[in-house]
Amino acid sequence: MKIQTKIAIQFSLIVGSLLAVFSFVIYQLFAEFREQEYYDRLKSKAITTAQLLIKVDEIDRDLLKIIDKNTLTALVDEKVLVFDQQNKLFYSSLDDHVIHYGNDLLNRVRKHKYVETSDEENEVVGLLYELNGQNYIILASAYDKFGHSKMANLRDILYSGLVIGILITVLLGIFFAGNALGPVNQFISQISTITANNLRERLDERHGKDEIGQLAAAFNKMMYRLEQSFELQKSFVSHASHELRTPLAALKSEVEISLDEKLSVAQHRGILENIQKDINRLIALSNSLLQIVRPLKSSINSAAEVRIDDVVFQAQDDLLLSKPEYRISVEYAKEPENEKHITVLGDEPLLKTVFTNLISNACKYSANHQAIVIINFNETHTLVSVQDEGIGIPAEDLTAIFEPFYRSKNALTISGFGVGLSVCKRIVELHKGKIHVESQLQHGSKFLVELPHIS
Repeated sequence: MKIQTKIAIQFSLIVGSLLAVFSFVIYQLFAEFREQEYYDRLKSKAITTAQLLIKVDEIDRDLLKIIDKNTLTALVDEKVLVFDQQNKLFYSSLDDHVIHYGNDLLNRVRKHKYVETSDEENEVVGLLYELNGQNYIILASAYDKFGHSKMANLRDILYSGLVIGILITVLLGIFFAGNALGPVNQFISQISTITANNLRERLDERHGKDEIGQLAAAFNKMMYRLEQSFELQKSFVSHASHELRTPLAALKSEVEISLDEKLSVAQHRGILENIQKDINRLIALSNSLLQIVRPLKSSINSAAEVRIDDVVFQAQDDLLLSKPEYRISVEYAKEPENEKHITVLGDEPLLKTVFTNLISNACKYSANHQAIVIINFNETHTLVSVQDEGIGIPAEDLTAIFEPFYRSKNALTISGFGVGLSVCKRIVELHKGKIHVESQLQHGSKFLVELPHIS
């Protein structure tokens, strides 16, 4: 079922229920008002009859009957009975209308002094009238013809109004639901046309004034991220293909040359050495590609406590073992009194990759192959800076150096694939941290890693 239909049905049910309850309450209130008003009229009639019959000596029973028959305000099927103290009928206003009564009704009147009841269609009022030590019971009965007619008319009006109101509510619910969800249908039409070839398409955000506009804005943000991911994927494939093609083409050429039987042993040896270099380059490139993929697949849901200084020292030892010419200095900006200030929750191998890459780059791009690592902390984060006195990074390249395979123009002559910094950024973000860079051409660079420490 469509949302538009659901909204229309729910809206109709709610309004219809309210109308039904309102109609029922109105009818009940008017019914109670009619009944009470009629009982009051009967009570007044009973008291008037008792006063004329018992208190006024000049009026006898026959005269009172004549008065009752010719009263302009007489009620329909009106009947008044008066009983003496022994429950014997003392007076009856009319002989052709009967009030069905029994001793139980008379006893109730004597006990409660006033009773309101009904006799089939007629309303009956019974009251106890005291005069000169005598207790008389007066029963007054009549049929509220006009009141019941008015109630029937009111019932018909309320019923018709309820039916018409529900029909109007259904139509208005369908109209307003369709009008409210119209932009959603437009979004669906626009979204259905978006493919990998037109990811730049955006939805109308309607100035973000309502939930529909906010939904469109959120979708546009998602589309932007998706577009960036596609562009990154294209860039990755393009750069990876280029990096793979170069050593593969060299390998093919060297193999073809080695097939020439006229080559000397020395020449074959030289070709094999070149093949070995190209194979090592392919292995290094493969490892770099794995470094890119690994942070995306890793999860730190079961992260452990890791001391950052231990990770930095491990990275220092590994680099000095493979590159003895590197000079790596590790310092503390201030002595940590609490080891929690330099302890983070994370994946130790991934964090080691971050600092290995940063320190390796600092040494590689510096003429003196020196890197200075400073460990610091504040109230919320552990801070690690890696700085060098190398070639630096051009200002226009600072915003792009964390993209995969991107390399600054002044670093193209130095071996590398442009993968390390993108890997570092992804690992740091995976640990809910940040990485910053400051650099000046020919004066070196400084990378600062901020990681939230445990408290």
